[in-house]
Amino acid sequence: MKLRVAIIFGGKSAEHEVSIQSAKSIYEALDRDKYDPLLIGVDKRGAWHLGGNADFILNASDPRLIALNAAAPEVVPVERPGEALALLSPRDGRTLESVDVFFPIIHGTFGEDGSLQGLLRLLNMPYVGADVLGSAVGMDKGVMKRLLREAGLPIPRFFEVRASELANMDPVAAVAAVGGFPVFVKPCNLGSSVGIRKVKRPEDLIPGLKEAFRYDRKALVEEAVTGREIECAVLGNAAPEASICGEIVPTHEFYDYEAKYIDECGAVLKIPADLDTRTSDRIRALAVDTFRALECTGMGRVDFFLKPDEKVLVNEINTLPGFTKISMYPKLWAASGLPYPRLLDRLIGLALERHQLENGLERGAQL
Repeated sequence: MKLRVAIIFGGKSAEHEVSIQSAKSIYEALDRDKYDPLLIGVDKRGAWHLGGNADFILNASDPRLIALNAAAPEVVPVERPGEALALLSPRDGRTLESVDVFFPIIHGTFGEDGSLQGLLRLLNMPYVGADVLGSAVGMDKGVMKRLLREAGLPIPRFFEVRASELANMDPVAAVAAVGGFPVFVKPCNLGSSVGIRKVKRPEDLIPGLKEAFRYDRKALVEEAVTGREIECAVLGNAAPEASICGEIVPTHEFYDYEAKYIDECGAVLKIPADLDTRTSDRIRALAVDTFRALECTGMGRVDFFLKPDEKVLVNEINTLPGFTKISMYPKLWAASGLPYPRLLDRLIGLALERHQLENGLERGAQL
């Protein structure tokens, strides 16, 4: 019997269009002999729409214009105890579809930060990717780096800033703690390089932070590390595995949103990365250590800096990495011997495995 897989995409975050591209790729790659895929698009207002054909994603071939067709019927998820979750129309209450497992691919706020995972957990539904804790920790770059530092893993120097602290900030003194300019300024809770600026002068720090505060209440200021950008994919639950390593060589000043998702010439992806065995093994081990330290399950892409002196620094983890045709996560696994359709099989299997284990736990006090 086929599994009904609901791919949730879109969302209210600044990464809405990226998410649509990822969902399209997953929908097309799922093995129709095993799965009955269903598309659930979340528009920028937060409403859920049900679709299942090519007309649901508009301008699918153009990453600049790709969009969700908001004319599709709106739906809400409803739990039916003992049965698969049902998607009901809020207009007339008719059952439209049932779902066996969810594949959330909403990058960024409200999809990658534990919000959506919490809803699916309340509905007692299996879902692909990290759980609530791993998602929330992986999304907040400040909390993530504090936990990595506590675990003894090598990271760049950084500090966090809240909007209320701007008025009394001395840019030169603040940045001295991370080695001086240039620095990168980032919203703590966002991805895909949205809202990131490379700040080279003290007078540009406050404007850079104000730009980050458009997207989040907290910002990260981090040393600008000189080095190669290496990425490694991790897959698994209790026994996570690391893929081979890949390298990002941006043609832009840094690997920004345009380079990642719009400009197909925005970066060169070298898979495998040109690394000696010792360095590759060290990075792969650090990727697994990072995945475990941040309480992740399912999948994650861990990004590193490899400095000229061969020192390796963990930059961050992405718990819902891109699944577009030019995304690093599926490309790394394909090069490691796990092609896209089989990777989706593994991820769905891991979701079902974790769900079964969680449902075997006692939830009430023993009297």
